[in-house]
Amino acid sequence: MQKTALAPYARLPRAHHGRHVLTSTVDVSGTAHRLLAEHPSKAGRDPRPFDAVVVSVHDGGAVEITDLSGVRTRWPHLDRLPDGGFVLASSRARRGDKGPQVQVFDVRGRETTSFTVGDAIEHMLVDEAGELWVGHFDENPDGIRRWSATGQLRWASEDVPGAGWIMDCYALNVSGAVAWACPYTDFPLLEIRPGLPMKVRSNTVRGAHAVAVHEGWVAFVGGYGEERDRIVYGGLTETSVEVGGTGVLTSSDGAPLGRRRVVGRGSRVYVQAEPFTEWGVFDLSG
Repeated sequence: MQKTALAPYARLPRAHHGRHVLTSTVDVSGTAHRLLAEHPSKAGRDPRPFDAVVVSVHDGGAVEITDLSGVRTRWPHLDRLPDGGFVLASSRARRGDKGPQVQVFDVRGRETTSFTVGDAIEHMLVDEAGELWVGHFDENPDGIRRWSATGQLRWASEDVPGAGWIMDCYALNVSGAVAWACPYTDFPLLEIRPGLPMKVRSNTVRGAHAVAVHEGWVAFVGGYGEERDRIVYGGLTETSVEVGGTGVLTSSDGAPLGRRRVVGRGSRVYVQAEPFTEWGVFDLSG
């Protein structure tokens, strides 16, 4: 089986290695961001507000630092807004809680608003317009939803013929204003464009945790058990994914990936393996 090595992408500057990486992502423009703090997230009661820093590494290697004040999110997701601010979201929220699950910070690191989007966040990705795409895991049946940066619900997946039960958003890819998703239980490939009906393509690939899409082609990354480093390639028809070849994704030195974070952005899947100091990239466009 053909092996494909990740290309090195964005490394955390060594000066920041002494802090804990609470979370990390790659935004819609390709800039990598890491949320760092003095202490890791812990289970238990809600944390007291704390200060954190976002270290941003741009595609060309330039480094930017943003200090955030009064962070209250736990097990957070992170992304950047088009105005240069940041949004943080706690993975979990108590039933009926209207508190600050999501915190929005301006470019100076000051909180401007907070709201809740629901429990069990698996993915949170911001698109080019500053909308928040949220995919939930199986403890929240809301599936996939899109929110404004002020907490207004813009769109929800709901029941769509052919999509099956959208119980767990395994894979989410957001690029420009378009989202692609591959949810459990039936693993259809969903194409979501603003103002248009969601397009559903049947798919036989199970368990992928990331997807990349480019000019009529798709790559599914991940799977169950021994297939966790699998890549499956397919072609897109109007109604289905026609599966082609398979391969194995490795770290840049050819080693197995181990535990990792993944972010899907258009033709790219960004992968950050332990110890979470460097991103690598797989690009379907070559």
